Amino acid sequence: MTITTTAKPKTKRGMERRAKIMAAAEQVIGEKGFTAASIADITRAADTALGTFYIYFSGKDEVFRELVQDMGQATRSQAAARIADATNRLEAERAGLEAYLIVVRDRPMQYRIVEEARFVDPEAYRDYYTEFGRAYADQLQQAADRGEISEGDAEVRAWALMGIAKTLGERFVLWEEEADIERVVREAHDFICKGLAP
Repeated sequence: MTITTTAKPKTKRGMERRAKIMAAAEQVIGEKGFTAASIADITRAADTALGTFYIYFSGKDEVFRELVQDMGQATRSQAAARIADATNRLEAERAGLEAYLIVVRDRPMQYRIVEEARFVDPEAYRDYYTEFGRAYADQLQQAADRGEISEGDAEVRAWALMGIAKTLGERFVLWEEEADIERVVREAHDFICKGLAP
């Protein structure tokens, strides 16, 4: 999907207006889905004129891709902040999983947008996970080099751990009215540290 990117606003007012449109797009596309959501729906939710949308975005495709990228940045920055105080990789795994589940809880519409990207914008979907996986694998390899975790294929491990987090987010956060993140993190972290061996 080729997307023409519009220039970013330079004034505070412009940045605020653009952010308001992004927030409205997250809500509208998250609720209705990409195909059913219209630019008119987005501008109505943002309480802005239809023409104003095109000052900041070339079309619905561009705002959608930005929402996917924003979810990736939000997830990575929240995880980085939470694992900053971890004294080893196993502690970091626990903190990172918790951070991810909190993002899913706090931004369910954006999570749904990322999942819809698999069909709407496969390149953005792949980029989202590939970028995350690459950084994750690097962190795991560094931890193995320091002796904090056992040696193994860091890339396979990163994707396996990402799969665990993604599925737990769906089952225990999106599908539950009251998500017990602490319980999920505790059990999953025990499994990650000890595996299934008796």
